[in-house]
Amino acid sequence: MLRLKNINTYYGKVHALKNVSLHLSEGEIVTLIGANGAGKTTILNTISGVTPATAGEILFNKQPVTACAPDQIVKLGISQVPEGRQVFKPLSVEDNLELGAYLRYRNRESRAAIHQDVQKVYQLFPRLEERRKQLAGTMSGGEQQMLAIGRALMANPRLLLLDEPSMGLAPLVVQEIFRVLEQLRRENGTTILLVEQNAKAALKLADRGYVLETGKVILEGPAAELMENAEVKRAYLGKDKKEIWER
Repeated sequence: MLRLKNINTYYGKVHALKNVSLHLSEGEIVTLIGANGAGKTTILNTISGVTPATAGEILFNKQPVTACAPDQIVKLGISQVPEGRQVFKPLSVEDNLELGAYLRYRNRESRAAIHQDVQKVYQLFPRLEERRKQLAGTMSGGEQQMLAIGRALMANPRLLLLDEPSMGLAPLVVQEIFRVLEQLRRENGTTILLVEQNAKAALKLADRGYVLETGKVILEGPAAELMENAEVKRAYLGKDKKEIWER
């Protein structure tokens, strides 16, 4: 479904991604793991057109999308849930979800179809329905993360990009969010590219993974194999966190 070929991306003079190649097949969950600054978020932003690549090629369903603007990327079926959630805090839950369907409204899709998808989001996250009139900025971090995912789903994506969905959240909330991600793949066939600092949780959920270091892919393989890789344990959990990995 998605293929990156020798992608290079810069922030000014900083060479953030260096000949990165990776792929996702339809219905897969793939995770990117690595230290802060390794280039994980940059990969998502490059795919979504927020930080365009300066060299290389991105193909989505065999169609070149390297030079596409972010709104074109969304139209093609790719939605991103950004790091830090970035919900529209002065607006209600319901309004945030409606904004997720902005391009669908612009394309004159029926309100009935969009309303039906709002209900699907509420089925995934019942807490959002309970708070549908509440201002997003007054909700907990976990609720805002649910809303950010729900807003991205309102664009009807075939590929969902998630950036650190567990950041700052309680373990039970993280479990709930990861359960929904697996449900989306199982029931909707949604393909997911996941950036996650919690390597153990990400690899448990994913089919495959890529390990990044200073803008390069240094290791890739099935998630189960990466879970047992001594270098992954040492480099991305640290000796003081070995006990967490073993749990």
